[in-house]
Amino acid sequence: MRVLVVGANGLIGGHVVARLLAEGFRITGVGRDVTSARRRVPDVAWRSLDMASSDVGAWLIALEGVAAVVNCAGALQDNPGDDLAGVHVRGLARLTEACQIAGVRRFIQISASTIDLGTDAFSATKRAGDAVLGQTGLDWLILRPGLVLAPSVHGGSALLRGLAGFPGLLPAVHADSAIRVVSAEDLAEAVVRGLSPGAPSGQTLDLVSAEAVSLGMLLVRLRAWLGFGPVPLVDLPPPVARLSAHIADAAAWLGWRSPMRSTALGQLAGGVDGRAGDAAVLGLDLRSLEQILAVRPSSVQDRRHARTYFLSPVVLAGLSLFWLISGLVGLASQAQATAVLTVAGLSPELSRGFVLAGVGVDLALAVLVLVRRTSRWALAGMILVTLAYLAGATLWRPDLWLDPMGPLVKTLPAALLALCALALQEEK
Repeated sequence: MRVLVVGANGLIGGHVVARLLAEGFRITGVGRDVTSARRRVPDVAWRSLDMASSDVGAWLIALEGVAAVVNCAGALQDNPGDDLAGVHVRGLARLTEACQIAGVRRFIQISASTIDLGTDAFSATKRAGDAVLGQTGLDWLILRPGLVLAPSVHGGSALLRGLAGFPGLLPAVHADSAIRVVSAEDLAEAVVRGLSPGAPSGQTLDLVSAEAVSLGMLLVRLRAWLGFGPVPLVDLPPPVARLSAHIADAAAWLGWRSPMRSTALGQLAGGVDGRAGDAAVLGLDLRSLEQILAVRPSSVQDRRHARTYFLSPVVLAGLSLFWLISGLVGLASQAQATAVLTVAGLSPELSRGFVLAGVGVDLALAVLVLVRRTSRWALAGMILVTLAYLAGATLWRPDLWLDPMGPLVKTLPAALLALCALALQEEK
């Protein structure tokens, strides 16, 4: 049996695909960018499609030979890279229309347990999408997980791990909010059972643990699981939380999809709840938080991720500031910078040209490193420019290596920092 999994390269979709493959299903995986996924999971027939913009014709091609669809695609908040209504409503409508044309009846939708009472755009579009599916006449099943915990992390789960690893304190927003969790493995098992003969149809099932814990206690347990010592839990005041959300919202327009955006904080404020007994319809006994953590010993990679989660944006901001100041200083000190090169024997005109070109490159790198799409290229450019600067200085002004202020030596840490930032760029 071939199953089309939409959002197959995401956190939830990846676990669903792995579980289905283990059960002997053949998979067609869909995502916006599947280049890395194609290398990681070669057993899947990968197709690059955008849920928000792909038309019915494109879906009909992807549905060839498919007997069922599992939709794991989703977006958190509108920004230049994400269109909530496009993903959750219009894209879903086109996909289900293609299913009806192709004769694909079984359709499992991964929704969210938080959307019933939510007033934000995420909740509204998710509800609208679920309603669209309910009106199609397909053999549908909607699964609504709580907070999904997985061995790998992305989005909100990555944020929680980063907060749990914060040095010196445990910062929390809405620390008293009640949270119900579900393991990614249990969610994937629910999908498998939903594809079995005689599985329930036309139902909406919440997949949440029987036990609810406060967000603060969840962070405390995650920190202990990581092996870090106890620190005070600090419930951040609302103005600080709002400021963090505004900064994250602004960063989203540069392509950075932070889980600290206002929608996520609004979801946390209302808690993550749901009907704890729904999983029994599928014959599932969902694991509790303690059971989830007990079967997954934390590793050095988990601890390293937690420690570097908030370090990555700080490093990018620091590098941007470094190159911005470098460019502005060069612009304000053209005469001195030109004199350094003329002493080496270059003509004044050529020296001035080198200085102005360097200023332009520095300022461009300072801006481009802040944009998600160009950040990797900017980091690589910083390393190459630094190496070119050192090579040129060694050729024309080798005496600067012995300068007591160390102008050449001090550029090496910046290049190494850019190299580290490159290694931290992967999101999923």
